[in-house]
Amino acid sequence: MSTMLLFVILIAQWVSLPLPNTPRTSDGKPNLSVPAPKIADGKVDLSGIWRVATSKYLFNIATDIGEAPFQPRAAALYKQRADALGKGRPSELCIPHGIPDGMLVPNSPFKIVQMPGETVILYEEFNHFRQIFTDGRGFPRDTEPSWFGYSIGRWEGGTFIAETIGFNDKSWFDDPGHPHTEQLRVTERFRRPDFGHLNVEVTFDDPKAYTKPWSVNIPFNLLADTELIESICENERDHAHIMSGANASPTGRSQ
Repeated sequence: MSTMLLFVILIAQWVSLPLPNTPRTSDGKPNLSVPAPKIADGKVDLSGIWRVATSKYLFNIATDIGEAPFQPRAAALYKQRADALGKGRPSELCIPHGIPDGMLVPNSPFKIVQMPGETVILYEEFNHFRQIFTDGRGFPRDTEPSWFGYSIGRWEGGTFIAETIGFNDKSWFDDPGHPHTEQLRVTERFRRPDFGHLNVEVTFDDPKAYTKPWSVNIPFNLLADTELIESICENERDHAHIMSGANASPTGRSQ
């Protein structure tokens, strides 16, 4: 494990520089407790680089509710994956994490870019991205099953709501392997209570895998004065990084 930890430290040398839009305390450090920024129309600006506040959701996405309300076949599949300690998870083959798994790896942050007409999420891990369309469109009549699905978003007060359909059934919700089918519909509610914190409530609705919709609330912290780095998947070597990073304290970034 010490070799793996050293590998994480060596690759986690993110750039550190004072950015002009970062509010600061009197000693020059980022002030993460000031009010959340807003765009011209008064909506909260979710833009920034975010990292999950705890690794517990990566180890069990249902940790807050005890156990997901499985349908029998999904329960059996989850038990099989968990008993194998997650062996065979998609990321072992450089296949992307899905939703919300792509946001749960502590050493792999993501960047939200909020723009008129769409909000983009850039994942540092594997250099993947999502588009959440906010131009008033609905879902397409037909969607090709994909890893991140097709997302549309809207605002309700200070909450940004993203709804996603069109998934394939290959991604896992977490490392132990909570499964889903192509019937999955994910609803995410993004709230930014202040400059340095983001809360995302994720609701899973998949009647073929679960007996009822269920939700988790996931906290994230802002990574100020830094930028994403290039992350290229190299199969087994990258998998070793992911696994060691999930168990290690994040290193290399400004807090």
